[in-house]
Amino acid sequence: MKRDQFKFFYELRVRYAEVDSQGIVFNAHYLTYFDTAITEYMRHINYDYHTLVSQRGLDFHLVKSTVEYLKPIGFDEIIEIGVSAHKIGTSSLTWVLAIFKKGLSECAAIGEIVWVCSRVGTNKSHPLPEDFVKLLSEHEKP
Repeated sequence: MKRDQFKFFYELRVRYAEVDSQGIVFNAHYLTYFDTAITEYMRHINYDYHTLVSQRGLDFHLVKSTVEYLKPIGFDEIIEIGVSAHKIGTSSLTWVLAIFKKGLSECAAIGEIVWVCSRVGTNKSHPLPEDFVKLLSEHEKP
């Protein structure tokens, strides 16, 4: 995975509480990093998640998450998380993510997150909102 495959990056510094006894980021924190980066991506494209839930009665459910660990990341390192809305389906959305150490082109981790849009209360799948699809498509177009 290469940096130029992403238009959006979220930067953060690894905190001491996120590393294990080996001095590298504990594996579960990668999913937290991905979730945070997706939230920032949505903020970046000006999509209001709170309105989706409170006024439209819709929500996103995570149905798949994968992480491929390629290079260790240690305490106090600055990382840049690339986020891409890779596949926009009728009711599902596949995010592709990659973590890079700041200033380096080599990828340290790759992730895939799949969301399904659903109706709050019933948890039945529901088509992705058109305005959300439009924002994603506009941001992701070449």
